Amino acid sequence: MHHLGQTRSAVRPDHVLQTPDTFVRAPLPGMRDATAIVHIAPAQGARFTQYTVEFASGGATGPAVDQRFIYVLDGELRFGDETLRKDGYAYIPAGGEIEIEAASAARAAVIEKPYEALPGVFPSDILIGSESRIAPQLLGGDSGLEVRMLLPDQPPFDFAVNTMVYQPGATLPMVEIHVMEHGLLMLEGGGVYRLGEHWYFVGAGDFIWMAPSCPQWFGALGKTPAKYLIYKDWNRHPLRTLR
Repeated sequence: MHHLGQTRSAVRPDHVLQTPDTFVRAPLPGMRDATAIVHIAPAQGARFTQYTVEFASGGATGPAVDQRFIYVLDGELRFGDETLRKDGYAYIPAGGEIEIEAASAARAAVIEKPYEALPGVFPSDILIGSESRIAPQLLGGDSGLEVRMLLPDQPPFDFAVNTMVYQPGATLPMVEIHVMEHGLLMLEGGGVYRLGEHWYFVGAGDFIWMAPSCPQWFGALGKTPAKYLIYKDWNRHPLRTLR
């Protein structure tokens, strides 16, 4: 239903909240029987791009502009001899022009970022994983807040992607302010997010971008856990600049 111009979405200099009622769908170059919801891109001030792909059966992505991370939200994806099902993911390094095809209707979160090379460090090969096979870590020893690191914390990787699960009532232990930027997709449940000096109720399907130094804090609300997928730039000195 259209609520006469009303939306929870918000666009501010240091953050964006994009809710499903404002999603705009358009195919990206090379896509076949698939469409993209671009959540954030350099045109909006970010140093990476994040989008959701909606595949029809047999649909496919085009080649990546640079390195690509893909996380399956629903359905089944294939590339080469590999199959990714819900909660499965793949990291494809720059230059890996691999077409990802849907075996049936599917959705996936995609993150792309220009790779920042380090002297003497070789980029990673393709990495395949499943979130369910990763042991959770407790953030700050809090049993109500689990983190799963989907990419290795190693120099070949210049960004991190994690999932975070909050039990009802669990919160971040502090308001964070740091040089990293984030792309965050709410997967399950909901809660309240502080972004800058603003407070937002958020739920499954919402996307959030946080610029460097944006004050940020989250607390889970409701009777079920809250879960999100979160990106951050990582493993590079802050004096480095993108190519």
